[in-house]
Amino acid sequence: MSGMTLGEGATGGLPELTTGRLLTVWRPDAAALLLIVVLAALYGWGVLRLRRRGEPWPMARTAAFAFIGLGALAVATMSALAVYDTELFWPAAVQNVLLDLIAPLGLALGDPLRLGTLALPERGAGRLRGAMSGRLVRFLTFPLISTALVLATELCVYFTPYFETALRHPALHELMYLHLLLAGSLFVLPMLTHEAALPAWCTHPVRAALVFLDGLIDAVPGIVVMTHSTLIAGAWYLGHSPAWAPDVQRDQQLGGGAMVTIAELVSLPFLLAILVQWSRADRAQRVVLDRHLDAELAPAAPVTGRPKDAELVRPWWETDGGAVGQRMRQRGPES
Repeated sequence: MSGMTLGEGATGGLPELTTGRLLTVWRPDAAALLLIVVLAALYGWGVLRLRRRGEPWPMARTAAFAFIGLGALAVATMSALAVYDTELFWPAAVQNVLLDLIAPLGLALGDPLRLGTLALPERGAGRLRGAMSGRLVRFLTFPLISTALVLATELCVYFTPYFETALRHPALHELMYLHLLLAGSLFVLPMLTHEAALPAWCTHPVRAALVFLDGLIDAVPGIVVMTHSTLIAGAWYLGHSPAWAPDVQRDQQLGGGAMVTIAELVSLPFLLAILVQWSRADRAQRVVLDRHLDAELAPAAPVTGRPKDAELVRPWWETDGGAVGQRMRQRGPES
């Protein structure tokens, strides 16, 4: 499970989860490792292809994708959180928040969809754009739908037999990992990429408001878990809780508190990322507007009878492409 052998405790279960073991105990997960390797390979191929063409790709995006996105995925599925999630509730709660909040945020900050459209051949890029603008994807990534899906996923995990059944069946547990990751990605990825087909009304101010609202909604499952009097997967944890573990009810409260804390901490960098994008888009729009105004105010040719270096600003109708400008030009200066 780690570089050192993780021995059994006095009761035959896992040894007490100390800070040292929390940081050093690891157990490989074949399915998660395969997903991480595939995602890393595809992203690395895209970056390498751009560099071979002499096109830069921001190192900050690559770092976010690798360390925050794939890193959170690895920690959630192969660290001590995954080792102890069948004996303690709070590691499972932290694990799930990593999968549906932090990992999607890191992957989205890497902007893999834009990287794909730039790196793929023209036909492949067209297919990717077509897939992102398909009816099903547009429905699932519609902001209100994706927010509801994240909330429904969390509530379904904890307040149906889903979670306890997953603890009993490793294959379903792996499927639950993927379910949480996809649900979070459906909301986060479209908010941080231009390639997603969001509605026209979903401007940057609206996105900022939606992210703020999502931060409040993400705290709901944690609050419910923390204050819920009925044990979640109680039959399982009562039967598997080690002697050194806190009371099962207390363990659940710790898990709910961790969920609320992490959800609120993640909402801040998410909101900051939206605000940075908003600022960049506004700056780009101002540059385009300035160029347009410069073209409108282009100096006219010297007028006969005046010094050659005296230049006049063209009247607005000489550069106006509309019907009024055309009529003014046809009537001539005498009008």
